[in-house]
Amino acid sequence: EPFPADGKAAWRRLMRGNRHFVRGDMVRYLRNMADEINATARKELTTGQHPYATIITCSDSRVSPEIIFDEGLGEIFIIRVAGNVVDKIALGSIEYGVEHLHTPLLLILGHQGCGAVTAAMQEGPEPSPGIAAILKKIKSAAAESLDKYSWETEKEQALDHAVQLNALETMQDILNQSEVCKRLVDEGKLLIKVAEYYLDSGKVVNLDTTDAMDEIGSQGSNASNASNKSNKSDKSNKSDKSNKSDKSD
Repeated sequence: EPFPADGKAAWRRLMRGNRHFVRGDMVRYLRNMADEINATARKELTTGQHPYATIITCSDSRVSPEIIFDEGLGEIFIIRVAGNVVDKIALGSIEYGVEHLHTPLLLILGHQGCGAVTAAMQEGPEPSPGIAAILKKIKSAAAESLDKYSWETEKEQALDHAVQLNALETMQDILNQSEVCKRLVDEGKLLIKVAEYYLDSGKVVNLDTTDAMDEIGSQGSNASNASNKSNKSDKSNKSDKSNKSDKSD
């Protein structure tokens, strides 16, 4: 079946899949998965890929987008790096997804209890150069969160706030550093979403439209404004036919 034709329809499909995952209806879940990874599906994919969403998320083994969004092979294009931060190499992969594979949706997905964010919020032994490069990207979000919450008495709130700020900052980095992504947003061809995956509930929560994000500091606010711009630029006059391609509940 055809994939969603625009970013809004793609986001709805991801969230519908996440609801299936959260409900834990394993019979339905496995039946759907069987349709998407069987021999016929694999053979069809040898001719090329046509994913409907590009996702940048953490390397954490507990965060598997295909599983939490109830998707199979060839449906989402995923870039994974600890802390869901971006450098030129990750940006290149993102640009490949949104420009060459024409995915109408780019999702930045942070997650509850992120180890990379936790490390950035604490003093510790000197990390290896590679890990240090990751932590450097997260330090500003960590510092802003620690200005608001005490690590000693409000650790859970501090960490969750930093995870959200870091995801929003990653979106801002993408828009600042990638002319390709910025152009596609401005042309209404790309919708950018920022969300957090909760390990305990299995839910994916949209951050850029959550009321609580109004309380986030200056960095988060700037990123949120950029995200709102990308939301508004998503074309609203796409055919309703794209809705029919979403999975039914």
